Amino acid sequence: MISLLEKKIIFRYLKPKKKENFLNVISIFSFIGISLGVAVLIIVMSVMNGFRSELINKIVGFNAHAVIKPYENKVLLNNNILKNLKNFSNNIVISNNSEGIVLNKDYTKGILIRGYTNEDFKKLDISKNDFKGNKNLYRKHISIGRELSSILNVNIGDKIVIMSPYGINTIVGSLPKQEAFIVDSIFHSGLIEYDQNVVFINILDLESLFNLNKRDRFIEIYLKKPEKISSAKKELMKLFPNDFVYTWSDLNNSLFSALKIERNVMFIILSLIIIVAAFNIISGLTILVKNKTKDIAILKSIGVQNKSIKKIFFLIGIIIGLSATMFGVIIGITFSLYIEEIRILISNLFNISIFPEEIYFFSKMPSEINIPSIILISIISTIITSVVSLYPAIKASNLDPVKSLKYE
Repeated sequence: MISLLEKKIIFRYLKPKKKENFLNVISIFSFIGISLGVAVLIIVMSVMNGFRSELINKIVGFNAHAVIKPYENKVLLNNNILKNLKNFSNNIVISNNSEGIVLNKDYTKGILIRGYTNEDFKKLDISKNDFKGNKNLYRKHISIGRELSSILNVNIGDKIVIMSPYGINTIVGSLPKQEAFIVDSIFHSGLIEYDQNVVFINILDLESLFNLNKRDRFIEIYLKKPEKISSAKKELMKLFPNDFVYTWSDLNNSLFSALKIERNVMFIILSLIIIVAAFNIISGLTILVKNKTKDIAILKSIGVQNKSIKKIFFLIGIIIGLSATMFGVIIGITFSLYIEEIRILISNLFNISIFPEEIYFFSKMPSEINIPSIILISIISTIITSVVSLYPAIKASNLDPVKSLKYE
């Protein structure tokens, strides 16, 4: 418990006199430093969390959550397997893919071609959001990304040619297969890499153009809870022991591992800002102890115990640290909530491009406030300020009142 005397002394020392302006400056800089450190840490963590979540949503929304590919024999789907799959999956579609070249006038580009039946194509998330044109996938028709349509300068109703590496024998020799397709729809996945490099055609056209067999077809599974991909993969490996099972997490493992490492490194680096700012508290409290040597000696002379002296100076440091942390949390959360508006404002004021879409894949800066992260940052900041407040508090409690008043 804090006594009334201790409270009065604490609040009195928190308001330095005019002749102690230097001490006041140190306290202000300590407060600002810790507040900025906490705020910057929250903002960076929020942006990185938002970036990761948006990236997962884009990737998961565009790709199957899990894929079952045959090694040699065709993937079997019996009633028992279908019944088990329904426990944790929403959609099951049959697919196939290959790589080819798209031709249009003087432009050629390598692309990934994904084949679906008309019914399965309608089940894909790609045909639900920001989608223009026909949601069917008829024979000799194609669905392309917005970026690819811009590169090829084609629109809905135009024709493009797909070339296969597989040849056909003619009187003049072997020539690569190629077929013309009508652009039936244009999608926008939100990821430029996909919009530039992926197209959809009917699975029968794909197999005909690339000499694929029906036994080469694989199964795409869309889960009810794609974030629980690890447990779902274990279940799928039990259901398909003779087939190759991989997930969206496996395909992007290096990317998300790099993001996780970067996030942890940024957390450590930015935590140093709080530590550096907290050392100002040591300086401020040490100077305060030096200036209040006479007051401490008088307090001890009238019977105030060492633990009370220690508590007074320790709580002064804690109050500065806690108030700075709370202020930093408010700034950090506010900034994170309106970060896109702030980005637009800065871009317009200085005529610069912040967070360009062609580099970061997103049209706006993502932000996701994570309450556990904010609590962790607040706890770390409080612990740091508590630790640095101990030394001057102990030094104040160990002052000898006789030596302190000897020359008074």
